[in-house]
Amino acid sequence: MDTRELLAIAEAVVDDAENIFIDGFGSAPSTMKSAGDFATEVDFAIESHIRSMLGTLTGIPVVGEEEGGVESGTRWVIDPIDGTANYAASNPMSAILVSLLDDDQPVLGITSLPMLGKRLTAYAGSPLMINGQPVPPLEEKSPLVAHVGFSSMATPKNTRFPMEMRRDLLSELAESYLRPRITGSIGVDLAFTAEGIFGTCVSFSPHVWDNAAGVMLVRAAGGVVTDTEGNEWAPGKGVIAGTAKAHAVLIDKIDKVRTEHGW
Repeated sequence: MDTRELLAIAEAVVDDAENIFIDGFGSAPSTMKSAGDFATEVDFAIESHIRSMLGTLTGIPVVGEEEGGVESGTRWVIDPIDGTANYAASNPMSAILVSLLDDDQPVLGITSLPMLGKRLTAYAGSPLMINGQPVPPLEEKSPLVAHVGFSSMATPKNTRFPMEMRRDLLSELAESYLRPRITGSIGVDLAFTAEGIFGTCVSFSPHVWDNAAGVMLVRAAGGVVTDTEGNEWAPGKGVIAGTAKAHAVLIDKIDKVRTEHGW
């Protein structure tokens, strides 16, 4: 099967997952994974459904946030609910993320925003599509309306970009034309960047399920995508994505903060 056929299969599976997502919207935490990080029963239900169906229909291995899986080779990557803390609080800024990786790069991406009635998709060689319709490539935003999606202020231990540096980065960005926005969902940040709502965004997460779908979408939209050090993105690294100008400003600010902190 080619990537267009695989996208059609994955979208049919996501159709059902969206129903589970909507029916459980606002579900309380059920499993604590670490301090400040939890999952709901809906996270597990969606991942189980997508994992089972994609594995059966395509024969391709699956890795997901909640249940793990293969970490190399051609594989589906699932984040059943990106922005679980938002989801549990009935905040619509939460998403279902599905991607297909080949040679550690996404060749297909789906970001479903069920509570916003929006689904962004792309496959290798396609334009960005929103609700099945192709959209024009990204353009630079006016300095008056250019936003930067800021991932999260919360940081796990031993992170490469700790909270003190994130606070300083916010201060640096406040002096640029980019206006920071913290949505609480990396998937939303990358989708909004692909769509042109945000000029750029940064994901400090190293987790492939947070980043891969959005990387595919931004690339399909004609945006620039790197890791947080300006190199080619790969699993295990964070992401900076956006229009060429906005991306350059953001990475310059990140480099400045790193230098000031001796990193």
